[in-house]
Amino acid sequence: MTQRFNIHPDNPQRRLIQQSAEILRRNGLIVYPTDSCYAFGWHLGDHDSAGRLQRIRDTGKDHNFTLMCRDLSEIATYARVENWCYRLLRAHTPGPYTFILKATRELPRRLQNPKRQTVGIRVPDHPVPQALLEALGEPMMSSTLLLAGQEIPLSEGEEIAVALAGRVDLLIDSGSCGIEPTTVVDVTGDYPVVIRQGRGDSAAFA
Repeated sequence: MTQRFNIHPDNPQRRLIQQSAEILRRNGLIVYPTDSCYAFGWHLGDHDSAGRLQRIRDTGKDHNFTLMCRDLSEIATYARVENWCYRLLRAHTPGPYTFILKATRELPRRLQNPKRQTVGIRVPDHPVPQALLEALGEPMMSSTLLLAGQEIPLSEGEEIAVALAGRVDLLIDSGSCGIEPTTVVDVTGDYPVVIRQGRGDSAAFA
């Protein structure tokens, strides 16, 4: 059964945020809003939700996941960040960007890209995920709410509820938050490379 919480996009209800964090701690797979579009979320220690997500999205095991963080202070534990790269991240977070970085040994291999040992890092500029991450007290894994065979993420609570009924544990419905995924920037080399143009302005990475 999929629970559905209607959480205010600007002033998230603390009680519902705490309940959402508890569902994550119990290894629940959730859907939540971000500053670009809706996304799937699950706990770092959850061994099953990544597989559930791959079945829902019909992706391969080499699919890139994203580590959703409250701020840059959490990133160094899970990804290697050079000085020039840190300045770049600081200038563009929080915001609708995903940065591809080399993972550290602290991040389980099952959450890394198996070929490159990388992970996407993201700091959202949206009150709901920020409140959720604060309540959780640690980062969570994330992936765009893009279903198999679709080119545009789902954006309305009712259509998400129908499409994913019984397939996720919680839907956080905060109204429409957009249909454009993040801009993805690879910073594993000596300079940034834009590998997907999305909502974030990529001019600074040219």
